[in-house]
Amino acid sequence: MSRHVVVIGNGMVGARFAEEVRRRDPDGARVSLTVLGAESHPAYNRVLLSTVLAGGLRPGMVALPAADGVEVHLGVAVTGIDRAARVVHADDGSTHHYDELVLATGCRAWLPPVDGLGADGVPASGVSVFRDLDDCERILATAVPGARVAVVGGGLLGVEAARGLTGRGVAVTLVHPRTHLMEGLLDPEAGDVLAGALREIGIDVRCGVGAKAWDPATGLDCDDGSRIAADAVVVATGVRANTVLAADAGLAVDRGIRVDDRLATDDGRVHAIGDCAQHPGAAPGLVQSGWEQAAVLADLLTGTDPAARYRGTRPVTRLKAQGIDLAAVGDVDAGDEQLRISDPYRGRYGVLSLRADRVTGAVLIGLPDAAATITGLYDSGAPAPSDRLALLLGRALPGEAAPVTDPGRLPGTAIVCRCNTVTKNALVAAWRAGATDVDALARRTRATTGCGSCRDAVCGIRDWLGRADPTAVDLWQADAV
Repeated sequence: MSRHVVVIGNGMVGARFAEEVRRRDPDGARVSLTVLGAESHPAYNRVLLSTVLAGGLRPGMVALPAADGVEVHLGVAVTGIDRAARVVHADDGSTHHYDELVLATGCRAWLPPVDGLGADGVPASGVSVFRDLDDCERILATAVPGARVAVVGGGLLGVEAARGLTGRGVAVTLVHPRTHLMEGLLDPEAGDVLAGALREIGIDVRCGVGAKAWDPATGLDCDDGSRIAADAVVVATGVRANTVLAADAGLAVDRGIRVDDRLATDDGRVHAIGDCAQHPGAAPGLVQSGWEQAAVLADLLTGTDPAARYRGTRPVTRLKAQGIDLAAVGDVDAGDEQLRISDPYRGRYGVLSLRADRVTGAVLIGLPDAAATITGLYDSGAPAPSDRLALLLGRALPGEAAPVTDPGRLPGTAIVCRCNTVTKNALVAAWRAGATDVDALARRTRATTGCGSCRDAVCGIRDWLGRADPTAVDLWQADAV
Protein backbone atom coordinates (compact mmCIF):
# COMPACT_ATOMS: atom_id res chain seq x y z
CA MET A 1 0.00 0.00 0.00
CA SER A 2 1.40 3.41 -0.96
CA ARG A 3 2.15 6.12 1.55
CA HIS A 4 0.57 9.51 1.06
CA VAL A 5 3.01 12.42 1.10
CA VAL A 6 1.81 16.02 1.30
CA VAL A 7 4.22 18.71 0.15
CA ILE A 8 3.68 22.29 1.33
CA GLY A 9 5.23 24.55 -1.28
CA ASN A 10 5.21 24.40 -5.07
CA GLY A 11 8.43 26.34 -5.56
CA MET A 12 11.60 25.04 -7.14
CA VAL A 13 12.45 22.58 -4.38
CA GLY A 14 8.91 21.31 -3.79
CA ALA A 15 8.42 20.72 -7.51
CA ARG A 16 11.84 19.08 -7.75
CA PHE A 17 11.02 16.73 -4.89
CA ALA A 18 7.81 15.66 -6.66
CA GLU A 19 9.78 15.04 -9.84
CA GLU A 20 12.43 13.04 -7.96
CA VAL A 21 9.74 10.87 -6.36
CA ARG A 22 8.13 10.15 -9.73
CA ARG A 23 11.49 9.29 -11.29
CA ARG A 24 11.86 6.58 -8.64
CA ASP A 25 8.20 5.58 -8.45
CA PRO A 26 6.61 6.46 -11.82
CA ASP A 27 3.35 4.56 -11.21
CA GLY A 28 2.80 5.81 -7.67
CA ALA A 29 2.92 2.28 -6.32
CA ARG A 30 4.92 3.34 -3.26
CA VAL A 31 4.10 7.04 -2.83
CA SER A 32 1.07 9.16 -3.71
CA LEU A 33 1.70 12.90 -3.76
CA THR A 34 -0.31 16.04 -3.04
CA VAL A 35 1.36 19.41 -3.47
CA LEU A 36 -0.12 22.59 -1.97
CA GLY A 37 1.20 25.86 -3.38
CA ALA A 38 0.26 29.33 -2.15
CA GLU A 39 1.36 30.96 -5.42
CA SER A 40 -1.10 30.91 -8.30
CA HIS A 41 1.68 30.16 -10.82
CA PRO A 42 2.80 26.64 -11.66
CA ALA A 43 6.34 25.89 -10.49
CA TYR A 44 9.01 28.05 -12.12
CA ASN A 45 12.76 28.58 -11.93
CA ARG A 46 13.18 31.41 -9.45
CA VAL A 47 16.92 31.65 -10.16
CA LEU A 48 16.20 32.88 -13.68
CA LEU A 49 14.12 35.86 -12.54
CA SER A 50 17.14 38.14 -12.89
CA THR A 51 17.37 37.05 -16.54
CA VAL A 52 13.66 37.85 -16.96
CA LEU A 53 14.28 41.25 -15.41
CA ALA A 54 17.13 41.87 -17.87
CA GLY A 55 14.92 40.90 -20.84
CA GLY A 56 16.78 37.69 -21.67
CA LEU A 57 13.70 35.54 -21.01
CA ARG A 58 9.95 36.10 -21.00
CA PRO A 59 8.14 35.24 -17.74
CA GLY A 60 6.47 32.21 -19.31
CA MET A 61 9.84 30.76 -20.29
CA VAL A 62 10.98 29.97 -16.73
CA ALA A 63 8.30 27.34 -16.02
CA LEU A 64 9.54 24.02 -14.65
CA PRO A 65 8.28 20.69 -16.01
CA ALA A 66 5.38 19.23 -14.04
CA ALA A 67 5.73 15.71 -12.70
CA ASP A 68 3.09 13.22 -13.85
CA GLY A 69 0.66 11.68 -11.42
CA VAL A 70 0.88 14.44 -8.81
CA GLU A 71 -2.17 16.20 -7.34
CA VAL A 72 -1.26 19.91 -7.35
CA HIS A 73 -3.37 22.66 -5.75
CA LEU A 74 -2.30 26.19 -6.73
CA GLY A 75 -3.31 29.35 -4.90
CA VAL A 76 -3.96 27.34 -1.75
CA ALA A 77 -2.23 28.53 1.41
CA VAL A 78 -1.80 26.18 4.35
CA THR A 79 -3.12 27.64 7.61
CA GLY A 80 -2.13 24.95 10.07
CA ILE A 81 -0.67 21.51 10.72
CA ASP A 82 -2.24 19.05 13.15
CA ARG A 83 0.63 16.69 13.86
CA ALA A 84 -1.38 14.46 16.21
CA ALA A 85 -4.02 13.76 13.54
CA ARG A 86 -1.48 14.10 10.69
CA VAL A 87 -3.72 16.58 8.87
CA VAL A 88 -2.93 19.79 7.01
CA HIS A 89 -5.55 22.57 6.95
CA ALA A 90 -5.76 25.00 3.99
CA ASP A 91 -7.37 28.41 3.54
CA ASP A 92 -9.92 27.06 1.05
CA GLY A 93 -11.41 24.91 3.81
CA SER A 94 -9.85 21.67 2.59
CA THR A 95 -7.97 19.20 4.77
CA HIS A 96 -5.26 16.82 3.63
CA HIS A 97 -4.20 13.73 5.54
CA TYR A 98 -0.57 12.71 5.35
CA ASP A 99 1.62 9.78 6.22
CA GLU A 100 4.68 11.95 5.62
CA LEU A 101 4.76 15.75 5.38
CA VAL A 102 7.38 17.73 3.46
CA LEU A 103 7.84 21.43 4.19
CA ALA A 104 9.28 23.26 1.18
CA THR A 105 8.03 26.70 2.17
CA GLY A 106 11.15 28.59 1.08
CA CYS A 107 11.86 32.17 2.14
CA ARG A 108 10.14 35.52 2.13
CA ALA A 109 11.74 38.83 1.24
CA TRP A 110 12.63 41.05 4.19
CA LEU A 111 11.55 44.69 4.24
CA PRO A 112 13.86 46.83 6.40
CA PRO A 113 12.23 49.24 8.89
CA VAL A 114 12.47 52.30 6.64
CA ASP A 115 9.72 54.91 6.62
CA GLY A 116 7.49 54.58 3.58
CA LEU A 117 8.77 51.21 2.30
CA GLY A 118 5.86 49.24 3.74
CA ALA A 119 4.61 47.48 6.83
CA ASP A 120 4.08 43.89 7.99
CA GLY A 121 6.08 42.64 5.01
CA VAL A 122 3.78 44.33 2.48
CA PRO A 123 5.54 46.82 0.17
CA ALA A 124 4.10 50.32 -0.12
CA SER A 125 3.11 52.08 -3.34
CA GLY A 126 6.06 52.37 -5.69
CA VAL A 127 8.02 49.72 -3.79
CA SER A 128 8.75 46.16 -4.92
CA VAL A 129 10.73 43.34 -3.39
CA PHE A 130 12.55 40.91 -5.69
CA ARG A 131 11.63 37.40 -4.72
CA ASP A 132 8.95 35.81 -6.92
CA LEU A 133 7.42 36.03 -10.39
CA ASP A 134 4.73 38.49 -9.30
CA ASP A 135 7.45 40.76 -7.88
CA CYS A 136 9.34 40.53 -11.15
CA GLU A 137 6.27 41.48 -13.16
CA ARG A 138 5.59 44.47 -10.88
CA ILE A 139 9.15 45.68 -11.36
CA LEU A 140 8.90 45.24 -15.12
CA ALA A 141 5.78 47.41 -15.17
CA THR A 142 7.91 50.34 -13.99
CA ALA A 143 11.03 49.48 -16.00
CA VAL A 144 10.38 51.66 -19.03
CA PRO A 145 13.31 53.41 -20.75
CA GLY A 146 14.12 56.62 -18.94
CA ALA A 147 12.54 55.57 -15.65
CA ARG A 148 14.54 56.16 -12.47
CA VAL A 149 14.77 53.29 -9.99
CA ALA A 150 16.57 53.07 -6.67
CA VAL A 151 17.71 49.58 -5.70
CA VAL A 152 18.15 49.15 -1.95
CA GLY A 153 20.61 46.39 -1.07
CA GLY A 154 23.95 45.47 -2.61
CA GLY A 155 23.91 41.73 -2.09
CA LEU A 156 23.67 39.19 -4.89
CA LEU A 157 20.01 39.87 -5.75
CA GLY A 158 20.41 43.63 -5.50
CA VAL A 159 23.33 43.61 -7.92
CA GLU A 160 21.45 41.33 -10.32
CA ALA A 161 18.36 43.54 -10.17
CA ALA A 162 20.40 46.71 -10.78
CA ARG A 163 22.18 45.15 -13.76
CA GLY A 164 18.96 43.81 -15.25
CA LEU A 165 17.17 47.15 -15.00
CA THR A 166 20.10 49.01 -16.54
CA GLY A 167 19.88 46.72 -19.55
CA ARG A 168 16.31 47.95 -20.08
CA GLY A 169 17.36 51.59 -20.29
CA VAL A 170 16.46 52.42 -16.69
CA ALA A 171 18.54 54.91 -14.70
CA VAL A 172 19.57 52.91 -11.62
CA THR A 173 21.01 54.03 -8.30
CA LEU A 174 22.17 51.21 -6.04
CA VAL A 175 22.45 52.04 -2.34
CA HIS A 176 24.08 49.69 0.16
CA PRO A 177 24.64 50.45 3.85
CA ARG A 178 27.83 48.38 4.09
CA THR A 179 31.25 49.61 3.06
CA HIS A 180 31.40 47.34 0.00
CA LEU A 181 29.08 45.22 -2.17
CA MET A 182 28.23 41.58 -1.41
CA GLU A 183 30.17 41.68 1.85
CA GLY A 184 29.04 38.17 2.73
CA LEU A 185 31.05 36.74 -0.18
CA LEU A 186 33.57 39.40 -1.18
CA ASP A 187 36.41 41.15 0.60
CA PRO A 188 36.58 44.97 0.34
CA GLU A 189 38.93 44.95 -2.65
CA ALA A 190 36.74 42.54 -4.60
CA GLY A 191 33.66 44.58 -3.67
CA ASP A 192 35.34 47.72 -5.01
CA VAL A 193 36.20 45.98 -8.30
CA LEU A 194 32.58 44.86 -8.66
CA ALA A 195 31.34 48.39 -7.92
CA GLY A 196 33.70 49.74 -10.57
CA ALA A 197 32.37 47.27 -13.13
CA LEU A 198 28.80 48.33 -12.34
CA ARG A 199 29.67 52.00 -12.64
CA GLU A 200 31.21 51.30 -16.06
CA ILE A 201 27.79 50.22 -17.33
CA GLY A 202 26.04 53.26 -15.92
CA ILE A 203 24.88 52.24 -12.44
CA ASP A 204 25.28 54.85 -9.71
CA VAL A 205 26.71 52.76 -6.86
CA ARG A 206 26.68 54.26 -3.37
CA CYS A 207 28.18 52.13 -0.62
CA GLY A 208 28.06 53.12 3.04
CA VAL A 209 24.69 54.76 2.36
CA GLY A 210 21.44 53.49 3.85
CA ALA A 211 17.84 54.21 2.94
CA LYS A 212 16.09 56.49 5.44
CA ALA A 213 12.64 57.25 3.99
CA TRP A 214 10.67 56.80 0.77
CA ASP A 215 8.07 59.18 -0.60
CA PRO A 216 6.76 58.57 -4.14
CA ALA A 217 6.38 62.32 -4.60
CA THR A 218 9.96 63.27 -3.70
CA GLY A 219 12.09 60.13 -3.90
CA LEU A 220 14.34 58.14 -1.57
CA ASP A 221 16.01 59.97 1.31
CA CYS A 222 19.30 58.48 2.51
CA ASP A 223 21.02 58.56 5.88
CA ASP A 224 23.91 60.64 4.52
CA GLY A 225 21.51 63.51 3.85
CA SER A 226 21.21 62.91 0.12
CA ARG A 227 17.99 62.39 -1.82
CA ILE A 228 17.65 60.10 -4.83
CA ALA A 229 15.07 61.22 -7.38
CA ALA A 230 13.37 57.92 -8.19
CA ASP A 231 10.09 56.78 -9.69
CA ALA A 232 10.22 53.43 -7.89
CA VAL A 233 12.22 51.43 -5.36
CA VAL A 234 13.31 47.80 -5.56
CA VAL A 235 14.23 46.31 -2.17
CA ALA A 236 16.70 43.42 -2.10
CA THR A 237 17.88 43.43 1.49
CA GLY A 238 17.79 39.72 2.21
CA VAL A 239 15.31 36.98 3.02
CA ARG A 240 13.97 35.14 6.03
CA ALA A 241 13.04 31.45 6.09
CA ASN A 242 9.30 30.75 6.18
CA THR A 243 9.12 28.97 9.53
CA VAL A 244 5.75 30.18 10.89
CA LEU A 245 3.84 26.99 10.05
CA ALA A 246 6.55 24.83 11.58
CA ALA A 247 6.82 26.94 14.71
CA ASP A 248 3.04 27.00 15.18
CA ALA A 249 3.05 23.20 14.88
CA GLY A 250 5.60 22.97 17.69
CA LEU A 251 8.60 22.00 15.56
CA ALA A 252 12.11 23.20 16.42
CA VAL A 253 13.08 26.31 14.46
CA ASP A 254 15.98 28.71 14.57
CA ARG A 255 17.11 30.57 11.43
CA GLY A 256 15.20 27.85 9.63
CA ILE A 257 13.42 24.59 10.40
CA ARG A 258 15.97 22.31 12.05
CA VAL A 259 16.59 19.04 10.21
CA ASP A 260 19.01 16.13 10.50
CA ASP A 261 20.84 14.18 7.79
CA ARG A 262 17.56 12.43 6.88
CA LEU A 263 15.97 15.89 6.37
CA ALA A 264 13.65 15.05 9.28
CA THR A 265 12.52 17.56 11.88
CA ASP A 266 12.11 16.61 15.52
CA ASP A 267 8.90 14.92 14.33
CA GLY A 268 10.07 11.96 12.26
CA ARG A 269 7.06 12.17 9.93
CA VAL A 270 7.70 15.83 9.08
CA HIS A 271 10.59 16.85 6.83
CA ALA A 272 11.95 20.16 5.52
CA ILE A 273 14.01 20.87 2.41
CA GLY A 274 15.29 23.93 0.60
CA ASP A 275 15.59 27.47 1.90
CA CYS A 276 13.23 26.89 4.83
CA ALA A 277 15.41 24.07 6.20
CA GLN A 278 18.37 24.57 8.51
CA HIS A 279 21.05 21.90 8.13
CA PRO A 280 24.61 22.45 9.37
CA GLY A 281 26.10 21.50 5.99
CA ALA A 282 23.90 23.67 3.77
CA ALA A 283 24.71 27.25 2.90
CA PRO A 284 21.47 29.26 2.55
CA GLY A 285 20.19 30.31 -0.84
CA LEU A 286 21.87 27.67 -3.00
CA VAL A 287 19.76 25.88 -5.61
CA GLN A 288 22.06 22.89 -5.56
CA SER A 289 21.59 22.22 -1.84
CA GLY A 290 17.80 22.23 -2.15
CA TRP A 291 17.84 19.86 -5.07
CA GLU A 292 20.33 17.52 -3.43
CA GLN A 293 18.06 17.46 -0.39
CA ALA A 294 15.07 16.69 -2.63
CA ALA A 295 16.91 13.72 -4.12
CA VAL A 296 17.93 12.32 -0.73
CA LEU A 297 14.42 12.64 0.68
CA ALA A 298 12.93 11.02 -2.44
CA ASP A 299 15.33 8.09 -1.95
CA LEU A 300 14.18 7.72 1.65
CA LEU A 301 10.43 8.12 1.23
CA THR A 302 10.21 5.83 -1.82
CA GLY A 303 12.49 3.26 -0.18
CA THR A 304 14.86 3.41 -3.16
CA ASP A 305 17.86 3.95 -0.88
CA PRO A 306 17.09 3.69 2.85
CA ALA A 307 20.73 4.54 3.62
CA ALA A 308 20.60 7.90 1.78
CA ARG A 309 21.75 10.85 3.86
CA TYR A 310 22.29 14.53 3.17
CA ARG A 311 25.77 15.53 4.32
CA GLY A 312 25.87 19.08 3.01
CA THR A 313 26.65 20.95 -0.19
CA ARG A 314 29.96 22.50 -1.23
CA PRO A 315 29.14 26.17 -1.83
CA VAL A 316 29.65 27.76 -5.25
CA THR A 317 27.90 31.05 -6.01
CA ARG A 318 27.66 32.68 -9.45
CA LEU A 319 26.47 36.20 -10.16
CA LYS A 320 23.94 36.23 -13.00
CA ALA A 321 24.54 39.69 -14.44
CA GLN A 322 25.16 40.24 -18.12
CA GLY A 323 28.74 41.27 -18.84
CA ILE A 324 30.00 40.63 -15.29
CA ASP A 325 31.49 37.24 -14.48
CA LEU A 326 31.75 36.61 -10.74
CA ALA A 327 32.20 33.30 -8.95
CA ALA A 328 32.71 32.60 -5.24
CA VAL A 329 33.86 29.09 -4.35
CA GLY A 330 34.17 27.53 -0.91
CA ASP A 331 35.79 29.56 1.87
CA VAL A 332 38.81 31.83 1.61
CA ASP A 333 40.56 31.10 4.91
CA ALA A 334 43.29 33.42 6.14
CA GLY A 335 45.25 30.42 7.41
CA ASP A 336 45.56 28.81 3.98
CA GLU A 337 48.03 29.41 1.17
CA GLN A 338 46.70 32.36 -0.81
CA LEU A 339 47.40 34.14 -4.05
CA ARG A 340 45.74 37.42 -5.09
CA ILE A 341 45.65 39.53 -8.22
CA SER A 342 43.84 42.82 -8.72
CA ASP A 343 43.29 44.64 -12.01
CA PRO A 344 40.45 47.10 -11.31
CA TYR A 345 41.06 49.00 -14.56
CA ARG A 346 39.92 45.91 -16.50
CA GLY A 347 37.39 44.82 -13.87
CA ARG A 348 39.41 41.76 -12.82
CA TYR A 349 40.14 40.41 -9.38
CA GLY A 350 41.06 37.00 -8.03
CA VAL A 351 41.93 35.38 -4.74
CA LEU A 352 42.77 31.68 -4.58
CA SER A 353 42.98 29.76 -1.31
CA LEU A 354 44.61 26.31 -1.10
CA ARG A 355 45.46 23.75 1.55
CA ALA A 356 47.67 20.74 0.86
CA ASP A 357 47.54 21.57 -2.86
CA ARG A 358 43.73 21.43 -2.91
CA VAL A 359 41.46 24.38 -3.65
CA THR A 360 39.56 25.42 -0.53
CA GLY A 361 38.13 28.71 -1.78
CA ALA A 362 38.29 31.41 -4.41
CA VAL A 363 36.69 34.68 -5.43
CA LEU A 364 37.01 35.50 -9.12
CA ILE A 365 35.75 38.56 -11.00
CA GLY A 366 36.29 38.95 -14.73
CA LEU A 367 38.25 35.68 -14.94
CA PRO A 368 35.82 33.18 -16.51
CA ASP A 369 38.41 30.62 -17.65
CA ALA A 370 40.01 30.56 -14.21
CA ALA A 371 36.57 30.32 -12.57
CA ALA A 372 35.65 27.27 -14.63
CA THR A 373 38.93 25.46 -14.00
CA ILE A 374 39.15 26.33 -10.30
CA THR A 375 35.53 25.30 -9.72
CA GLY A 376 36.31 21.96 -11.38
CA LEU A 377 39.30 21.43 -9.09
CA TYR A 378 37.20 22.38 -6.07
CA ASP A 379 34.46 19.91 -7.07
CA SER A 380 36.82 17.03 -7.78
CA GLY A 381 39.33 17.61 -5.00
CA ALA A 382 42.12 17.07 -7.52
CA PRO A 383 45.55 18.61 -6.84
CA ALA A 384 46.02 22.14 -8.13
CA PRO A 385 48.76 22.88 -10.71
CA SER A 386 52.09 23.99 -9.32
CA ASP A 387 51.91 27.24 -11.27
CA ARG A 388 49.36 29.01 -9.09
CA LEU A 389 49.52 32.25 -11.03
CA ALA A 390 48.78 30.49 -14.32
CA LEU A 391 45.81 28.79 -12.65
CA LEU A 392 44.46 32.06 -11.30
CA LEU A 393 44.78 33.68 -14.73
CA GLY A 394 43.09 30.75 -16.46
CA ARG A 395 46.32 29.74 -18.20
CA ALA A 396 47.28 26.52 -16.45
CA LEU A 397 49.79 24.54 -18.48
CA PRO A 398 48.73 21.42 -20.44
CA GLY A 399 48.88 18.34 -18.28
CA GLU A 400 48.40 20.27 -15.06
CA ALA A 401 44.77 21.31 -15.41
CA ALA A 402 42.46 20.51 -18.27
CA PRO A 403 41.18 23.79 -19.73
CA VAL A 404 37.43 23.87 -19.35
CA THR A 405 37.19 25.95 -22.53
CA ASP A 406 38.35 22.85 -24.47
CA PRO A 407 35.56 20.25 -24.10
CA GLY A 408 37.71 17.54 -25.70
CA ARG A 409 40.21 17.71 -22.86
CA LEU A 410 37.68 18.12 -20.07
CA PRO A 411 37.68 15.02 -17.82
CA GLY A 412 34.56 12.89 -18.06
CA THR A 413 33.95 13.18 -14.32
CA ALA A 414 34.01 17.00 -14.42
CA ILE A 415 30.75 18.55 -13.22
CA VAL A 416 29.33 20.75 -15.97
CA CYS A 417 26.03 21.67 -14.29
CA ARG A 418 26.49 22.12 -10.55
CA CYS A 419 22.81 22.70 -9.84
CA ASN A 420 21.97 19.20 -11.06
CA THR A 421 25.36 17.50 -10.61
CA VAL A 422 25.57 16.67 -14.34
CA THR A 423 28.98 15.48 -15.50
CA LYS A 424 30.49 15.50 -18.96
CA ASN A 425 30.08 11.72 -18.95
CA ALA A 426 26.31 12.13 -18.46
CA LEU A 427 26.09 14.56 -21.38
CA VAL A 428 28.05 12.20 -23.64
CA ALA A 429 25.76 9.30 -22.65
CA ALA A 430 22.68 11.42 -23.36
CA TRP A 431 24.11 12.41 -26.77
CA ARG A 432 24.73 8.79 -27.66
CA ALA A 433 21.13 8.03 -26.65
CA GLY A 434 19.84 10.56 -29.18
CA ALA A 435 19.79 13.90 -27.32
CA THR A 436 21.67 15.87 -29.97
CA ASP A 437 20.69 19.47 -29.18
CA VAL A 438 20.86 21.56 -26.03
CA ASP A 439 17.14 21.34 -25.27
CA ALA A 440 17.20 17.56 -25.63
CA LEU A 441 20.31 17.34 -23.43
CA ALA A 442 18.52 19.48 -20.85
CA ARG A 443 15.45 17.21 -20.87
CA ARG A 444 17.57 14.08 -20.55
CA THR A 445 20.09 15.29 -17.93
CA ARG A 446 18.56 18.51 -16.47
CA ALA A 447 21.74 20.43 -17.33
CA THR A 448 21.04 24.17 -17.81
CA THR A 449 17.71 23.96 -15.91
CA GLY A 450 19.06 25.38 -12.64
CA CYS A 451 20.73 28.78 -12.60
CA GLY A 452 21.45 28.55 -16.33
CA SER A 453 25.11 29.60 -16.01
CA CYS A 454 26.34 26.32 -17.54
CA ARG A 455 24.49 26.77 -20.85
CA ASP A 456 27.58 27.96 -22.73
CA ALA A 457 29.56 24.97 -21.46
CA VAL A 458 26.78 22.57 -22.54
CA CYS A 459 26.67 24.25 -25.97
CA GLY A 460 30.44 23.78 -26.25
CA ILE A 461 30.19 20.08 -25.40
CA ARG A 462 27.33 19.66 -27.86
CA ASP A 463 29.39 21.31 -30.63
CA TRP A 464 32.42 19.19 -29.77
CA LEU A 465 30.33 16.01 -29.81
CA GLY A 466 28.94 16.97 -33.21
CA ARG A 467 32.46 17.35 -34.60
CA ALA A 468 34.03 14.37 -32.88
CA ASP A 469 31.26 11.78 -33.38
CA PRO A 470 31.85 10.00 -30.07
CA THR A 471 30.57 6.68 -31.40
CA ALA A 472 33.55 6.47 -33.76
CA VAL A 473 36.51 7.92 -31.84
CA ASP A 474 38.44 7.14 -28.69
CA LEU A 475 36.90 9.26 -25.96
CA TRP A 476 39.00 8.15 -23.04
CA GLN A 477 38.44 11.52 -21.41
CA ALA A 478 34.67 11.10 -21.45
CA ASP A 479 34.63 7.46 -20.40
CA ALA A 480 37.23 7.68 -17.64
CA VAL A 481 35.96 6.96 -14.17
